[in-house]
Amino acid sequence: MTFNDLVLTPQGVRFMGRLIPCSIGRGGITDDKREGDGATPTGCHRIVGGAYRRDRMQHPWASARGPFRMRPIGLTDIWSDDVNDPSYNHGFAAPDHPFSHEKMRRADGLYDLVLMTDWNWPDATPGKGSAIFLHVWRAPHYPTAGCVAFAKPDLLWITQRIGPDTRLIVR
Repeated sequence: MTFNDLVLTPQGVRFMGRLIPCSIGRGGITDDKREGDGATPTGCHRIVGGAYRRDRMQHPWASARGPFRMRPIGLTDIWSDDVNDPSYNHGFAAPDHPFSHEKMRRADGLYDLVLMTDWNWPDATPGKGSAIFLHVWRAPHYPTAGCVAFAKPDLLWITQRIGPDTRLIVR
């Protein structure tokens, strides 16, 4: 564990000397993640990508040191969560997709700013759970489907400070 890691504790996420309130999966924390269990998986998860709603946010992370480029979320961007989909646990643009998926461009604002982890990615094992994101919470401490969620200002603060070695550590 380093100063640059996001460490999940019972009180929130510890990062760069701050304790940041967060929400986790409705299924709690698990060592045996399964698709649809609503749990947040244990482990050291690298942050491998990021996306944002350009119509709702104006590049406020220009000073970000992350190892990736933040990309805008398009109108047809989705993330596959169907274990039968050859593209399971991958995101892409698809105006019409026959498999179960999650739309990345949401009306509710949960994905206005999203950081992607390497949970079960890029070589996904069907059934081990799809994307574990860091995203905006629905309400303080309202549970997620397995992701880690924050108040938008806190997630923005995190995004501006992550580095190439930053990991999400869940124990």
